[in-house]
Amino acid sequence: MIKIGVAGAYGAFGLKHLEALANIKEVEVTAVFGPNNDKITTLASEKGIAKACTDYSDFLDQDIDAVILSTPTQMHCEQSVQAMQAGKHTFAEIPMADSLADAERMDAVQKETGVVGMVGHVRRFNPSHQWIKNRIDAGEFNIQQMDAQTYFFRRTNTNAKGEPRSWTDHLLWHHACHTIDLFLYQTGEIPSEVMGLQGPAHPDLGIAMDMTIGLKTPSGKLCTLSLSFNNDGPFGSFFRYIGDTGTYIARYDDLFDGKEQPIDLSGVAVSNNGIELIDREFVAAITEGREPNSSFAQGLAAMQVMQLLEDQMGVLKV
Repeated sequence: MIKIGVAGAYGAFGLKHLEALANIKEVEVTAVFGPNNDKITTLASEKGIAKACTDYSDFLDQDIDAVILSTPTQMHCEQSVQAMQAGKHTFAEIPMADSLADAERMDAVQKETGVVGMVGHVRRFNPSHQWIKNRIDAGEFNIQQMDAQTYFFRRTNTNAKGEPRSWTDHLLWHHACHTIDLFLYQTGEIPSEVMGLQGPAHPDLGIAMDMTIGLKTPSGKLCTLSLSFNNDGPFGSFFRYIGDTGTYIARYDDLFDGKEQPIDLSGVAVSNNGIELIDREFVAAITEGREPNSSFAQGLAAMQVMQLLEDQMGVLKV
């Protein structure tokens, strides 16, 4: 039994991880962490979790083998380092950090400590994208272009639950990170050309609300990514794979062909929930003593691309 502690447990993704972990029989959640005492104690009581903590060091002192960090991005590096140095296997939600230097530090500490270090690149695990990857690996599909749209309506500082957020989200260092890592993972190549454009900064949030990113691999594969916090309509991330033997449209855990006919994903994985699948990989890597898919080391390539884009665009951060 792997004993796991979830930090940022009452946030939108902390709750998703708690729901996913409940489906994994090899796991027991023994502690949760969050800065609001009322929220974290109420959550622990509702979920039957033994310990609720408002102090992170106290949280790491609990009876846990591993931690899942669903905390603000700016905390990922220091909290990951502290957890790994305490001997805890560590899963940090995407992005692993908001700078390449911090990501490299996390990777270095993972190598020093030997614990499992993993970043939450959930797109690698969504059954829709797994189905595509299986066809690529079998030599049945070759990507010519990936078109991705990531759209939200977020003109105030709120989270995915519509609640006030204590930190500011970011189009490049969070949302573009999903697609950049997925493009590198699916093509097996590092882009040789990158291009980014950003729109005006929001007067209160201080970040660009619209962004366009283009990537090209050495073999000529293209990725075009449009991102916006100004989209007043359906929100989320949507992908169109254009290839030599077909066109596919991925919407989270669902997949369609180019004519919008659904593709049967049964049998691709043990679950149709990407969060559960990535949590299962974290647990399996701990149990088997191996590097996980989406390790800190594997996450560095996307971080390098994002650092290039930030340097190119002069990205606004708060």
